[in-house]
Amino acid sequence: MAFSLRTNIYRHAIGKPYINRWFVLTFDLVMCGIGTFLAYFLACSLRQLHFEPTILLKLELWSLFSGLCGFLLFRTYKNIIRHTSFQSIWRIAAALCIKTLCTAFCFAFWVGPLSPTSWIMVLGIDLMFSFCAMVLARLAVVLFYQITFNSFITSRHKVLIYGADRNATSLSTVIKLNTQSQYSLAGYLKFSHRGDTYPVGDLPVFVIRNEEELQKLVRKEEIEGILFVHQRDIFSERNRLIPYCMTHHLHMFTVPPIGKWKSEMPQVRSLDISDLLGREEIHINTERIAADLKNKAVLVTGAAGSIGSELCRQIACFDVSSLILFDNCETGIHNLRLELEENFPDLKLVPVVGDVRSRKRLEYIFETHRPQIIFHAAAYKHVPLMELNPNEAFMVNVKGTRNVAHTALKFQAEKFVMISTDKAVNPTNVMGASKRLAEIYVQSLDHALKTGKGEGKTQYITTRFGNVLGSQGSVIPRFQEQIAKGGPLTVTHPEITRYFMTIREACLLVLEASNIGQGGEIMVFDMGSPIKINDLAKKMIQLSGHSLDEIKIEYTGLRPGEKLYEEVLSSVEHTKPTSHHKIRIADARTYAFDEVVKDFDALIELASTYQSEAVVRKAKAIMPEYISQNSEFSQLDK
Repeated sequence: MAFSLRTNIYRHAIGKPYINRWFVLTFDLVMCGIGTFLAYFLACSLRQLHFEPTILLKLELWSLFSGLCGFLLFRTYKNIIRHTSFQSIWRIAAALCIKTLCTAFCFAFWVGPLSPTSWIMVLGIDLMFSFCAMVLARLAVVLFYQITFNSFITSRHKVLIYGADRNATSLSTVIKLNTQSQYSLAGYLKFSHRGDTYPVGDLPVFVIRNEEELQKLVRKEEIEGILFVHQRDIFSERNRLIPYCMTHHLHMFTVPPIGKWKSEMPQVRSLDISDLLGREEIHINTERIAADLKNKAVLVTGAAGSIGSELCRQIACFDVSSLILFDNCETGIHNLRLELEENFPDLKLVPVVGDVRSRKRLEYIFETHRPQIIFHAAAYKHVPLMELNPNEAFMVNVKGTRNVAHTALKFQAEKFVMISTDKAVNPTNVMGASKRLAEIYVQSLDHALKTGKGEGKTQYITTRFGNVLGSQGSVIPRFQEQIAKGGPLTVTHPEITRYFMTIREACLLVLEASNIGQGGEIMVFDMGSPIKINDLAKKMIQLSGHSLDEIKIEYTGLRPGEKLYEEVLSSVEHTKPTSHHKIRIADARTYAFDEVVKDFDALIELASTYQSEAVVRKAKAIMPEYISQNSEFSQLDK
């Protein structure tokens, strides 16, 4: 019974986030008072002086007053005790020095006649006792937390932290002292040509030279995982430490940057495929973007989608006057609205359910809310599905884009930024063809305005990039579902490759492109190197803790309209650099707007009357480079 009660008390104590700062301040003042009393009492005893209560009272009052001033000045009570460091101890020492100097002043002008030797004895004993009592009390709290934490938290992963810089040591301190942590730290890990081991704090730094030494270290220390502090370290170890961990079933963890921790304890999570496929951090000119968006009404079409919703999250960080969320998905808009209202309570949100195919609905929204910058992300995107539904693809991706573009022009919007895709380059499917037609329309409209063939100052900018990691209905969520069911993972072809980019990376570059674009450009993003879907599937299996023998990969054959390799630029296009090294401008063919209007009127008329073969034939006539692949429409290319 007594043991159970003590256990509960310990658990309650270590579960507290920190000791109340006013309790700490009160404790320190009590120690100051005790120190002063003991100092005066011992001085009287050792020096055979008469004990004067009046002198003691004056000393106590002055000691408490000067001690309070020192503690408030150096804020010794604001440090979390379990995280006590040398900096905290120096603050205590500085505060007590202030108190000692003030007490010396008290001896000289208020207490009364005492010999200099007695002064020095009282001051010295008082300073030593107060300092030792306060520091030892803090060390006792640290030891208490460490002992009780190690006693009660038993089911933890024994991990190594990659690197030993300041962020790594800060993370180790927080993990060691946090009662909710499920990780036991064995030390830090570094690769170097000179193998060695040295301590940093109370943890060793294991410096190894190769995988053989790593394997010995893992066996000796019984390591279960590696914790990465920086995304750049994950990127740099893609071909060495990461494959080793996946092959030997070592867990891999990471944390967000310290500035993005949502609580005292960092949000440690397992590595996912986006971590392994990510690249170096993207830097954008936030000041220029902030100035561009400041006090502007911004409209995002397709706001409930993967790209649209992330764009809304990024835009919400800037000082916009209002953010208009436009989508035909009621549930998606509702969920996004709740998220943004919670995270950005001061932001004016305008959630709108509507369809880009409805010109009247768009005009009502523009007339009511007057958006000045439009990010057009609404589109049908799934290649096999659009191959079966070509009329809907052209109605949404072509007519919908034309509707939004002309409504923006009618209501004098400043910028129209369209989200396109690498599938628009030399399209082999309906979806890619519809997006390329949308590119042609907005580019030719911008050219007409600049050459005086139309009235208006709206700038039309197109951004083109490949697949985004984890988007709705994409390959990664599909693989995750298949892994959860025990496999197999279905891959269309062992050699199929795709370009990948994180959603956040893509949206940051969209914002940057909107800022540097002047209108009429097709902005092409640096997608890095293409990735084999087969390799992607293998990595996801290994990341899930399974072996390639446990979960199989099956090849199902290319789907209708699907390419083996994607392109970002067509063979007849060249690029020009921009102010951002990851964004280039495609030198694409410019179409005459008058001819485009006639062709697009005819195409939309065919699509609206559901003449599938005729509408695809018309698209091919507009774009001779549109050659169907593995599709029922391949016969139209003969």
